[in-house]
Amino acid sequence: MSFGAFVRAFHEHRCESPNARVQLGVEGRLGELPDPSLEYARQRERRARRLLADIALVPAAELGFDDHLDLDLARLTLEAEVFDLGLELDGQPLLAQQPRAGDEIGDGIFLLAVADPRPAVERLEDVTGRIERIPAYLDQLLRRLVRPVQRWVEMDRAKVTELPALLASMDSWALEQRWSGRERLARANLAAVAALRSYAERLAQLPSTPRFGVGPAAAARIVALRGIEQPLDELHAMARTFLADTERELEALQARLVEKYGLPRATTRAELHAFLNRRFRVQIEPGRFDQVLDRYRREHERIAQYIRERDLFPIPEGQSLQILETPGFMRPSIPAGAMTPPAPFRAGAATSLIFLTLSEGLLDEHTELTIPVMMIHEGIPGHHLQLSTAARHPSLVRRHIMANDHAEGWTTMLEDYMLDLGYMAELGDEARFCAKRELCRLGARVAIDLFFMTGERDYLDLGLGIERGQADPFAAAGELLSTVTGFTPERVHAELSWYSLERGYPLSYLTGYRLVERLRSDLYAAQHGPLDRGRIDRVFFECYLRSGNMPLSFLRRVFRQAGLIPS
Repeated sequence: MSFGAFVRAFHEHRCESPNARVQLGVEGRLGELPDPSLEYARQRERRARRLLADIALVPAAELGFDDHLDLDLARLTLEAEVFDLGLELDGQPLLAQQPRAGDEIGDGIFLLAVADPRPAVERLEDVTGRIERIPAYLDQLLRRLVRPVQRWVEMDRAKVTELPALLASMDSWALEQRWSGRERLARANLAAVAALRSYAERLAQLPSTPRFGVGPAAAARIVALRGIEQPLDELHAMARTFLADTERELEALQARLVEKYGLPRATTRAELHAFLNRRFRVQIEPGRFDQVLDRYRREHERIAQYIRERDLFPIPEGQSLQILETPGFMRPSIPAGAMTPPAPFRAGAATSLIFLTLSEGLLDEHTELTIPVMMIHEGIPGHHLQLSTAARHPSLVRRHIMANDHAEGWTTMLEDYMLDLGYMAELGDEARFCAKRELCRLGARVAIDLFFMTGERDYLDLGLGIERGQADPFAAAGELLSTVTGFTPERVHAELSWYSLERGYPLSYLTGYRLVERLRSDLYAAQHGPLDRGRIDRVFFECYLRSGNMPLSFLRRVFRQAGLIPS
């Protein structure tokens, strides 16, 4: 098999699901919903195994460095897919315990409405086709489920409860467009809403289980298949060290800020944080959360201007960013904010969507101190810059890769970098205090992710003296997270729900952060002398961005191949 033939087969496999096609920007079958049956999952697993076997047929001697790298990336991706599809919990396929109707139905409809550049008539046709298929999809999904996980049942019921509002907005859109198929859409909506209500009731009646851990061996395999080479205990030690280092930074910042604002010397860290949240609260009219979104949009423009004036990062043409309030059906798994990357196979501007979860109880998460750091992380120079650049990489394989340590390591590194440069200089200590307290979540995420995957409570010990007597794993994890970060109860609940479902992703933030630090340090050591520090940074940023998506263990190979660090 030629390399080109394998890449085409890999691309077709990755584009098979209708939801994948929406996310990737591939046309065709966009009016369908994915097949939720276990039989389909087994078929997909068999196809992934055949593609893995095909890799051995590609003549390796004829390939250059980039082609070899792409084959290794494809192999890792396929191995992860095979493992995920075959994973079991208490003797049942994990898919049989994982209800995800809210995501599988809502995400595709929403993205077709807000992110697809095709004419409204074409998108409404596809949206209507999806809505018409909701009752059959839900019936199939219920047939798949056997003793679903209690927390995931709670999450999915919360999400599907919000879906009728999304469907009603599609009806409003059709009316606004004077679409000729509006009556068909209205009929589909009525049937879908009834089916969603029935699904939520039937899902609640199924026997469920509180257990969701997969054990140490499976956890280690999950981490390795994300391209992370460090063993679990090393990741845990990394989290302990990180929190100890961050604690010392926070102590110094707290002392300076207490003195600056004339606060009592006995002011606690939580009290100082609450004081700063009040003092720098975004001023909006009651309930006008759209004004918070406007504040984020202004900050995005301000940061981009700051970067352009100093020529800090290569910013490509043909990219755009939308900032939206998190739709109701997404809120149970988006605690504060999230980002949908550009569709890598769609022509035109590479467009990212940033979602912000807003409510009166969450306004302390969106202040004049935290908004700039959030936009550094999510916009330019963060996720949007990295992923809009990666979306135009010439490699078909790399446009299919989403490496969380690579993406989150990049953005987390930039939070410190931009503040170090002097962005927000007039409020540097205040912004850094809030950012460092928020950054403590990275250490907690490693501990909780490892605990949730393995079931081993010792992973919750980060040297903070927190009692771990709660029998309920979410209560034990929640105490750690709230103690470390000061998050609101609403955010703690949503964070933990997400951690339980997305195994290996939460620990990718700190892991990526530390691996990026190590790669930059090696680059400085190798290039110190020929280049000044500013030029080394620019070389680092350019190589990182132009290489496309891949785990950081793979990116290190790119830096070696380019002669930037020693082999």
